[in-house]
Amino acid sequence: MNDLEIIRNRIYEIRGQRVMLDRDLAALYGVETRALNQAVKHNIERFPCAFTELGVAMLSSVLKSPLAIQTNINIMRAFVSFRKVVSLVSKEDLIDVKKEIVGYIDEILADQNDINEGNRAQLDAISEALAQLQSNTPQPHRPILGFSKPSDKK
Repeated sequence: MNDLEIIRNRIYEIRGQRVMLDRDLAALYGVETRALNQAVKHNIERFPCAFTELGVAMLSSVLKSPLAIQTNINIMRAFVSFRKVVSLVSKEDLIDVKKEIVGYIDEILADQNDINEGNRAQLDAISEALAQLQSNTPQPHRPILGFSKPSDKK
C-alpha cells in the first residue's frame, strides 16, 4: 500500500466532516500522541477545529521537522484526492443509483408481503383449528366403538 492509501484509510467522516484522529496523526508524524496534543494545546488559536483538513494544515506550522513537512504534504494530497473523487460523481448519477436502490428495496418488500400473506392465511387456519379443538362446547354424541363390558346389573 502506498503512503496516500495509508493516509486515506485513516481519514474518517464524522458528522459530515472529514477528520483524522490524533493517534493516527501522531503515528504518521512519528511523535507520541501526548506530544501532538500538547503542541495543539500550546497553539490552540491555530486550531478552530483540531483535526479536520484545516486543522491538519495548521499542524505544519506547529510541527516543523522534515518528516512532519513531508507527512503534511501527503495528508493534504489525500484530502484533495477525496474532493476529486466526490467531484467526479455527478448529481444525476447519484439520483440514478438512488432510484435503482429504491426500486430494489420495493421489489424485496413486495416479495416479502406476498410471502407474509400466504403465511398469514396458513397461520389463521391453524389458529382456527386449534380454537375448535380447545373449545369447551360439547361434541355431538358419538356411539362408543369397540367392545363393551358386560354390566354388573342383575
